[in-house]
Amino acid sequence: MRILQGELEIARYLGRPHRFAVECELEGSVVSAHLPNPGRLWELLTPRCILYLKRNGGDGKTTHTVMAVEKHSTPVMLHTHLTNTVVEALLRRGAVPGLADAVIVRREASFGESRFDFLLEREGKMFVLEVKNCTLFGDTLAMFPDAVTARGSRHLTGLLDLKKKGVDAGVLFVVQWPHARFFMPEYHTDLEFSRIFLSCRDRLFTRAIGLTWYKDLSFDENVKDLVIPWELLERKVHDGGCYIVILRLDDDREIAIGELGNIFFRKGYYLYVGSAKRSLTKRIDRHQRSRKTLFWHIDYLREKTVFHKGLPIRTQEDWECELASDLKGIADWSVPGFGCSDCSCSSHLFGMAEDPVKSTPFIDLLIRYRIGMVEEELGRDGY
Repeated sequence: MRILQGELEIARYLGRPHRFAVECELEGSVVSAHLPNPGRLWELLTPRCILYLKRNGGDGKTTHTVMAVEKHSTPVMLHTHLTNTVVEALLRRGAVPGLADAVIVRREASFGESRFDFLLEREGKMFVLEVKNCTLFGDTLAMFPDAVTARGSRHLTGLLDLKKKGVDAGVLFVVQWPHARFFMPEYHTDLEFSRIFLSCRDRLFTRAIGLTWYKDLSFDENVKDLVIPWELLERKVHDGGCYIVILRLDDDREIAIGELGNIFFRKGYYLYVGSAKRSLTKRIDRHQRSRKTLFWHIDYLREKTVFHKGLPIRTQEDWECELASDLKGIADWSVPGFGCSDCSCSSHLFGMAEDPVKSTPFIDLLIRYRIGMVEEELGRDGY
C-alpha cells in the first residue's frame, strides 16, 4: 500500500542542530531537512546513516523533509504526522487487529481539554482511539516512549476517564519495525507513563501493531499483532535498579574527591555507574543537584561539572558492576578507585572525549541493558 506521492532522495545523516531539523549530505552537498519527529531517536540517527528525503515546495528554511531512516537495510518511518494516515488506511480496510468492524466517524475528536486521534463507531457504539508512533526497538521488542511524555500520560488518563463515563476507548501503538514481536512501555525512561499503561489492562482496548515498510516507502497492509507481556511488565515497573549519570567537564582541572584526595580530570564527559534498590528516580535527581551535602565520590565531582544526562536502567537484578565493566570496555579512560569502595571493581567512573549519546557503541550498550536483557528474559519465559 502506498500513501506517499513523488520521488524520494537518499541522503546521509550528519547531525541534528535541534530536534526538528537535521543536516545531511545529499549528492555531495550539505542540506538542512525538516524532521517531523520530536523523539530522541538516539538509536536510529547514527553517524552517516541513510535517510529518505522528500523535497519541499516553496521557499522555507529547509529544502527537504525527512521521511524515514534505514536500520539494518530496512526503512523505519520517522514522519510522525503520517502515522494517522497509515492507521486510517488500515482501518478502512479492516486491517487493524481487534478493530476490523470499526467505522471511522472522523479524524480527531475533542472531549473536554483532550483531543484524540480518531472517533470510530464499533458495534453500534462510539469508540475513541488514540494512536502512538513507536520507533524504539531492539531485535524483537519495541518500547514507547523514547523520552518522558507528559502528553502521553495525559492521553491515557483521559481515555480511562472516558471509559469511566461509559465511552469505549483505546490506544493503538504503531511500531515502525517489521521484526518486532513484543511491545512494552519504556519503563526505564518514563515510569509514570508505564504505571498508567499498566492500569489500562482489562479497562481499555490496548493494542500494538508492527509495520513493514519497503524501500519505496510503501507498506504492507498485513500488519503484525504484537504481544504485550503483561505479567512480565508487572514485575518490571518499579523504581529500582542501576543507572548511568553523565557529567560534562569543560576544562582540564584538579578536583578534590573526598578521601581520594586531589585528582586530575581532563576535559570531557564522565560516566558514573551507581545503583539504588528503591527510589532510583530520587537518587538520580540528587545527582542532578549541584548543592547538597557531599557524601559520595560523585558528589564532589558533580559540584564542579555540568549535569548532562541521567539514564536509569530499572531492574531487580544486580547489574551495577557488570554495567561498569562493560562501560570500561568502550570508554576512553577511567578514574581508578572512584565510586567502587564497596566492590571489587577498579572504577565506576569512566571518561569519554565526545558526547556518549552520539556514540554508537554507547547507545548499543544502553539498548542491550534496557531492551536486549528483556528480550532474553522473554525467551526464557517461553513467549
